[in-house]
Amino acid sequence: MTKKILIIEDDEFFRELIAKKLHNSGFEFSMSINGRDGIEKVKEEKPGLVFLDVLLPDVDGFEVLSKIREDKEISSTPVIILSNLGQKEDLDRGLKLGATDYLIKAQIDIDEIIEKIKKYI
Repeated sequence: MTKKILIIEDDEFFRELIAKKLHNSGFEFSMSINGRDGIEKVKEEKPGLVFLDVLLPDVDGFEVLSKIREDKEISSTPVIILSNLGQKEDLDRGLKLGATDYLIKAQIDIDEIIEKIKKYI
């Protein structure tokens, strides 16, 4: 499995923040700004881990996660949801759909992202 990380995030500031942290930590990564493109990148690149926002243009993160879990070739890819949706029902839905972990943007220290990568890759 590759050590490459895929970031599926439409918020440019947050996407760049994660990208900078990954770059400084020596990780290879690619980015996608919407759900449809994100699904295609997971299939093409077969990343070692995906950071996935829930609120995306076109296809939302829950749907992206469902598509990843339904595809035998990529179904075992670790997917960490990074979202502003912090309600218990959102968290439960993400985990029920097969998210490896669920992090709430407002509550996370950017260094935690690296810890999660090391845990799941």
